Amino acid sequence: MTAQVDYLVVLCAATSGASGELLGSDEKELARLVWQQVDINSKKLGKVNELVIKPEECDLTDDKKEDDVVEELVEEENASGADCVFTAKSLEAALNMFHLQLTNEVNSAGAGTSVCLCTDGQLPIRQVIHPEAASKNILVPDCFYSFFDLRKEFRTHFDSDLSTLDLHTMVESLSIPVEQPAMCDSMGLPDPSAMLPPEVAVQQVQMMAKIVLSLLSEPLCHTFSNPERVNEKFESGTCSKMEKVCDSTVIRARGLPWQSSDQDIAKFFSGLNIAKGGAALCLNAQGRRNGEALVRFVSEEHRDLALQRHKHHMGNRYIEVYKATGEDFLKIAGGTSNEVATFLSREDQIIVRMRGLPFTATHEQVLAFFSPEDGLKDTCPVSGGKDGILFVRYPDGRPTGDAFVLFACDEHAQCALRKHKEILGRRYIELFKSTAAEVQQVLNRYSSAPLISVAPAPLLSVLPTVSLLPPPIIVRDCLRLRGLPYSASIEDILTFLGDFTHDVRPHGVHMVLNQQGRPSGDCFIQMTSAERALSASQQLHKHVMSCQHGPNSRYVEVFPCSAEEMGLVLMGGSLSHMHTHTHSRNRSGTGLSPPPCLSPPSYAFTPTPPVLPAEAAAALYPPLGQVLLAPRPLHPGHAYYPSSAQLYMNYTAYYPSPPGSPTTMGFFPSPSTHSSPGGLMRMPGLTYNSKDIINAVQGYQTAMEPVSVLSSSLIGQAGAGEPPMVSLPGMMTKPSGHYLDLSLL
Repeated sequence: MTAQVDYLVVLCAATSGASGELLGSDEKELARLVWQQVDINSKKLGKVNELVIKPEECDLTDDKKEDDVVEELVEEENASGADCVFTAKSLEAALNMFHLQLTNEVNSAGAGTSVCLCTDGQLPIRQVIHPEAASKNILVPDCFYSFFDLRKEFRTHFDSDLSTLDLHTMVESLSIPVEQPAMCDSMGLPDPSAMLPPEVAVQQVQMMAKIVLSLLSEPLCHTFSNPERVNEKFESGTCSKMEKVCDSTVIRARGLPWQSSDQDIAKFFSGLNIAKGGAALCLNAQGRRNGEALVRFVSEEHRDLALQRHKHHMGNRYIEVYKATGEDFLKIAGGTSNEVATFLSREDQIIVRMRGLPFTATHEQVLAFFSPEDGLKDTCPVSGGKDGILFVRYPDGRPTGDAFVLFACDEHAQCALRKHKEILGRRYIELFKSTAAEVQQVLNRYSSAPLISVAPAPLLSVLPTVSLLPPPIIVRDCLRLRGLPYSASIEDILTFLGDFTHDVRPHGVHMVLNQQGRPSGDCFIQMTSAERALSASQQLHKHVMSCQHGPNSRYVEVFPCSAEEMGLVLMGGSLSHMHTHTHSRNRSGTGLSPPPCLSPPSYAFTPTPPVLPAEAAAALYPPLGQVLLAPRPLHPGHAYYPSSAQLYMNYTAYYPSPPGSPTTMGFFPSPSTHSSPGGLMRMPGLTYNSKDIINAVQGYQTAMEPVSVLSSSLIGQAGAGEPPMVSLPGMMTKPSGHYLDLSLL
């Protein structure tokens, strides 16, 4: 619309909830429409009209259930001050009545035919009328698809910020005398958290009409020629990865129903203009919709209005709305394939996704699936024949079992969707209504080149030349139990193992706790041999475990693993795909829960002065480079302890011994009972007696002998304020032997 309209209808909408800048943010229903007609040519004002919408929950009662009726209250006194007051029993009846009254009033004037609405800001049209009508599946009259924003028209003559501009500012700038309306604060503004009173709505309409007349008069002589537009429907389309998408126009919607389409998203954001092809549904790693979508709007203003619909409802679900970036949108909706661009170039087409196709399926079989020749089933012709079918393939040309099919209209698409799970060949086919963005996403996942085409160069300057990885031959003589009931105890686990209990090593059951110190559902068990561990995993995998102290029972997954893998997890690490067993190779992820820790970080030992003098420590613990380059021959029975800077161990949380330790080259050996008869362990902050010490270190004891609490002065250090030292029987016989200092580990 380029020429100036003949009539302007200044409109004020009020809901049963918040008003002002919060209008429409609480999803409250429309309660009142107040309007006044302005003749632009003669600069005359018409009557002030008020239309009251009764709440729908009060429409139908046990005594009276009638169709929607619109009544005009003739010569009825009202407190709002409007010249004419109407009532309607539903939103649909109210909108139709408004359009009818508007048309009659324009026709009665006879001076012109073009008319357009004018509102104070974007909220009444975009955030109230269109969203509520869309949620109730109500057809909105044409007059609500174009309107003038009085604030933007005012700003063409006065330099002001739209975010702070309001009616009172415009009235003051134009020197228009008005009365302060009721229910206003000290600044003369209505309380936005309260429902707008009828008299205030009428006064606002009268103020807007005076502002319009002032803009039309000299010296401004404003022309109302370029109204705001509301898109009537969402346009699907394609987006190139080379296209620039502004970060200030994209949002992320979360919590969508899994069966929602781009049209459902456009319906949720009804009243806001979404860019062409700007609704992109996100898929998870399995190619299924994950309840999220990225939406691109035509401007930052529409994006900001979309953010105000945070936690508004789509059906029975509330939708979360957050800011996103243009890069996020291009990752989902952007594409580079010419084949996809050609397939999606046909406009006004409905896309249906086929999943589970036989790998040998052809175009002819797909066409026959939707249009059988026998005529016994529904026929839904594919638009364009073979050109309307797009098979998804891997880069080497192998089929993935997915395809996209085009249909000319929604009726044919709905007919096709009724064939969901029908048989093609020997397989049932899943059918879903799809979008252009989903086509791009699926094709990008299967067909596009990887983001990193070559592996990064190794860090030769950082890592030593000697490999720190475990040896390629790994003995899997341990079991990992996953999915334990949280109330499971050691007795429940031993009962679950049955006859394999005899193959468990002494103190070989290790429960894994999460970061809060609670059971994580995982457990490691040390077995006597790899053969027994494999046999146990084969016989007990996915058997049900019952608990003595809890009503829950769950099936438990049992996998064989190595002591290195067990130690890595218990020390707070995680395993990659190469460490998982064949039982879990085909599963998603690594087969391990998120990396647990032995105990909360509060269990970390505080740094303490070294037990040994510098010379003794250097002789006992050679530099790491010497250990890596020239490892000493070790006895087969040696245990190994990690040389990390900190060690989080809560021995009371694991039954009944510390976890197994990895046997990699980066770990210092502890003395063996064969080569060295004894050892010392330093325990900073010790407050236990001998009995508690026995319980704490029983996993490392080899004989039931007395435990001695020694003073650090035995090895030549001052004893004042120093933590005591504990002698482990069977591991040390003289002070000059080897020491195991926990503060050094």
